[in-house]
Amino acid sequence: MELTDIQTFAAVARTGGITRAAEELNTVQSNVTQRVKALEAEIGTALFERHSRGMTLTGAGKRLLPYAQRLAALAREAVLAARDDGEPKGPLAIGSMETTAAVRLPPLLADFHRRFPAVRLSLRTATTADLVAGVLEGTLDGAFVAGPIAHADLAATSAFREELVLVSARRWSSLAELRAGTPESGPTALVFRTGCTYRQRLEQVFVDFGWPSAARFELGTLDGMIGCVAADMGVTLLPRAVVERSAMNGSVSIHTLSAAHARVETLFIQRHAGHQTSALSGFAACLKPEEDVIAA
Repeated sequence: MELTDIQTFAAVARTGGITRAAEELNTVQSNVTQRVKALEAEIGTALFERHSRGMTLTGAGKRLLPYAQRLAALAREAVLAARDDGEPKGPLAIGSMETTAAVRLPPLLADFHRRFPAVRLSLRTATTADLVAGVLEGTLDGAFVAGPIAHADLAATSAFREELVLVSARRWSSLAELRAGTPESGPTALVFRTGCTYRQRLEQVFVDFGWPSAARFELGTLDGMIGCVAADMGVTLLPRAVVERSAMNGSVSIHTLSAAHARVETLFIQRHAGHQTSALSGFAACLKPEEDVIAA
């Protein structure tokens, strides 16, 4: 079984298609197709079901995937460990929620780059669910995710503490006005895609407010989210620091929530097992947890 075939299989499973996997692996589509077919021939069964929307795993593919992910991660880790002489350098893949990347990370990344200029840092933004999967699979060395996270294979360090606020159009000056002036079903919930912890929190807020049947509208960018709120398309839930630093801050209203809804801790996660590179150790050393500023 060729390691490259295993890595290609894992990439197709992760991205859901030949084209996206080829882009991720920086190769041509025909090479990806050839390697998947070679692995299927060696195992003796189909690993993917092909359809118009892409590719999904068969039962055999689902059973193979955890092993493929571990093998791919172990291979990458072995190379990094062999090259690691104690001086932080080489590649370092970090993941982050978009909100954290927009507001919290620039000073941290700048400090890290000044201290360890030989490290080639890459940053990927995604939902908490995707980031956790990336760290477990080994495609990310570490990631900033919304807590709590409880997983036997992950170590978590407190990085930032956020206050989540409900954000509406400017015309709603108070939470009481918003609740009284919207339909019985509630306003449209503007959310990131499934897997986002803030989306889950907003849905819980809506349930507690008596709006469980409110419509959901997915958006892919932070600027798009705040812009749609400003245009009175709906409401969303975001860290206060993100909204206050937005260029559109003056076009929206910020509504304080109870501590039960507002408190959220951003964690930096990494794998328990395996070799921690000098680059990752240096990055972790740059983290300076903030004090909790949310009133009880």
